[in-house]
Amino acid sequence: MPITFETRTIAGVPLLLASAENAAAPLPLVLWFHGFGVDKETHRKELRQLGDAGFLAVGVDAAGHGDRRLPDLAVRQAAPREQALRTMIELAERTADEVPAVVRALVREGLADGGRVGVAGVSMGGYVVYRAVLAEPAIRAAVSILGSPDWPHGDSPHRHLDGFRRTALLSITAGRDENVPPDAARELHRRLAEVDPASPLHRYVELSGAVHLMSQEHWKRAMDETLRWLPQHLR
Repeated sequence: MPITFETRTIAGVPLLLASAENAAAPLPLVLWFHGFGVDKETHRKELRQLGDAGFLAVGVDAAGHGDRRLPDLAVRQAAPREQALRTMIELAERTADEVPAVVRALVREGLADGGRVGVAGVSMGGYVVYRAVLAEPAIRAAVSILGSPDWPHGDSPHRHLDGFRRTALLSITAGRDENVPPDAARELHRRLAEVDPASPLHRYVELSGAVHLMSQEHWKRAMDETLRWLPQHLR
């Protein structure tokens, strides 16, 4: 079925909406968050895949990116690692804190089903996912790809274990990732398994041999996992 794309600004946030042509609204919603330095247009392929799976897939321009790009974003991104990480986390936190308003606006317009809300993101977008789960109680399913819940700056999501227990959380990491090592996500899921050992709501996948800029084969595996997880928990 053809997928239609529409660019809109909703609740002050630039969005790229994708859904199957003539799909009956409201649809289950998945917000998709991109990586550091790129924008919502980067993931049209993934939005199309989510639209094909029956979702209203919404690419989000993170704070300071895309249609609201900071004029010095490239300079901040190229700064020494500690400075760049601080910038990334500040922008991820701001982006996640906008999620409740975006979800409410999409539900109010009759586009999204407020009872079936999911989030997914890669790299910086994976950081956003961990924070968004805590910021928006309506989120039922989440996928963080190459993100970390342990932040050296700001209010680190890993400190709020109870906030993840109600959400179907899939974390996908790369075993040889030097940019975002897998340790923090692995540890979060270890702690969740200690508290809820039989819970079907938490899954951790570490792609052996994968690096941060992963191969097409590893990315396909990550997306296959994502496209199984979200329908399983949002339908």
